[in-house]
Amino acid sequence: MPQARPLRSAATGALSGTLRVPGDKSISHRSLMFGAVAVGETVIHGLLEGEDVLNTAAAMRALGAQAERGADGVWRVRGAGLGGLAEPAGVLDMGNSGTAARLLIGLVASHPITTFFTGDASLVKRPMMRVITPLERMGASFVSRAGGRLPLAVVGTDQTVPFTYRLPVASAQVKSAVLLCGLNTAGVTTVIESEPTRDHTELMLRHFGATVTTERLEDGALAVSVTGQPELTGREIFVPADPSSAAFPLVAALLRPGSEVLLRDVGMNPRRTGLYDTLLEMGADIGFENRRNLAGEPVADLRVRGGELKGVVVPPDRAPSMIDEYPILAVAASFAQGTTVMLGLKELRVKESDRLAMVAEGLTRCGVRVEVGADDSLTVYGTGRPPQGGATVATAMDHRIAMSFLVMGMGTAEPVQVDDGAFIDTSFPGFTTVMNGLGARIGAA
Repeated sequence: MPQARPLRSAATGALSGTLRVPGDKSISHRSLMFGAVAVGETVIHGLLEGEDVLNTAAAMRALGAQAERGADGVWRVRGAGLGGLAEPAGVLDMGNSGTAARLLIGLVASHPITTFFTGDASLVKRPMMRVITPLERMGASFVSRAGGRLPLAVVGTDQTVPFTYRLPVASAQVKSAVLLCGLNTAGVTTVIESEPTRDHTELMLRHFGATVTTERLEDGALAVSVTGQPELTGREIFVPADPSSAAFPLVAALLRPGSEVLLRDVGMNPRRTGLYDTLLEMGADIGFENRRNLAGEPVADLRVRGGELKGVVVPPDRAPSMIDEYPILAVAASFAQGTTVMLGLKELRVKESDRLAMVAEGLTRCGVRVEVGADDSLTVYGTGRPPQGGATVATAMDHRIAMSFLVMGMGTAEPVQVDDGAFIDTSFPGFTTVMNGLGARIGAA
């Protein structure tokens, strides 16, 4: 476990500069996993080299694939072929990543191997029963701690059976786990989602040669199906800049008058842009330039200028497209004029921390009036003035909580401190250096 690293953020003037934030974490995980079960070589440009993704690379090597970074910064994966994963000699440590754990559990479930998973002190608290339940119905077996939590063992089989599963909660991770189990299962496996979630798995599987279809049902739900046992072929992948990571310099620039920041190559997948839609409704000055596609994923350069924001109501159906961005949105709302109400946040309870409770507590400590509703809503009462700040915020080893409150400290009347910034490297290596390069004042506490 990384040693705790308290960080302090003080108010700054206008921000300026051009940058490319690290590669998309969701796409980076998937490119390593899918390359590992493809035939031939997969070449990955712009892979996020944070701790979570490096843990995934190590896991794929333990499962029999080759995954190495070249001197040119490009990663190359030599796959074992679908069905060719080998039983690892040791326990796979997925660090802080629920995405990596859940997707990889689904992938190994349809292989006749036994695989042991663990993670850090945060990940072992996160619920895995949501993937265990459908995967058991497909034929895999599990041994886990109470509540289906890590550490756990997956006893896979090559005799899994396809079925149709309706998600009880909107989750791209659960959807992907079932589809990846179905990938090595004869027949068609279908996941039905009432609300559209991230579709990186579907897009990338098609890129590797799988047959994946999406159908709109009469009740408005989406049925996503994969035809099992295709031959996946190694591909070239260009990983866009992560929109969840871009959210932090973006909001920082919005909150500092006179700022102008250009963020390059940001992923613009329409199932990931809920934060941008919300900020635009709040009056944010965000320009989308040079729109284009990189290996099937839409990207754009984002030009952000500082200005005033106003409170809005964020509908619950937007949650799947911005589930990781609510902490930084709450920070933006604390500077806005008027009340912002965020609805349908139940899933925040089971992220790296109980993000709903952590955000509410941190904002309160910084002098912001907030309310958490019984319906898992969050209401932030903005005054149009910078909050007081001057607090130390607990992060519970959650990288997004840490980054959000460091951004907050860039505009509060008094500096804001977070008790631990060590876990920021899981998704945004070099965060402090990047932000200070724009004009922030973030340093050791």
